[in-house]
Amino acid sequence: MKSRPIERHQTLREKILETIREAILSGALKPGEKVAEPELAERFGISRTPIREAFRQLESEGYLTVIPRKGAVVAELSEREVEEFYAIKSVLEGYAARMAAENLTEKDIERLEGINERLEQFAVSGDVKTFFKVHNEFHDLFIKAAGNEKLHELINQLVRKFTRSRLTSLSIEGRMHISVEEHKKLIEAFRKHDGDNADYLVKRTAAIGGKLLIQSLARKEGRKVEDSILLQEIDI
Repeated sequence: MKSRPIERHQTLREKILETIREAILSGALKPGEKVAEPELAERFGISRTPIREAFRQLESEGYLTVIPRKGAVVAELSEREVEEFYAIKSVLEGYAARMAAENLTEKDIERLEGINERLEQFAVSGDVKTFFKVHNEFHDLFIKAAGNEKLHELINQLVRKFTRSRLTSLSIEGRMHISVEEHKKLIEAFRKHDGDNADYLVKRTAAIGGKLLIQSLARKEGRKVEDSILLQEIDI
């Protein structure tokens, strides 16, 4: 009986999180725009405490910036932050892939193939949110196989902070299909226990994700974007 208020509180918090995430990703809430606590409190019929908790989580994921005495505003996605995130992600995950290539069993590789087959289906249907969740399962499997708990923890902390950037990148047209094809090559490298190639492929995929997102940001700002250099790097 005592757990029900807690469960209800968590459910409402998840609804608030999903509502704000959707509004930001769809562009209904724009960078710099204030996210009003009173409106959310009235909409969900709750106090401001769970809303403030949701704000803190969304800030940790890169969606919001909480300013003391002013409230929460939609965070800007800067090119520099995107570049720095993908640079660090590529090094950490590339190292994890190199180590995983030595440790992954045939059963693990079959699981990776199964996950990637599901990802292919979600890419075809355009289901970005489910793709994102399952995509995390794919990466988590080989990162854990690296056998380094601190590395796994570091990567998790990093990617959580840039949830918005990663989702935005996957939302770009064609990006999910690129991810699926790159995964196929990575699985083959794992099957051959080729750590060098696994490292290279993970770094390349991260670079592609970062560049596509930067190009998307540039287009939104009305700046001219050169696609040809990036397209030469994607061999799918």
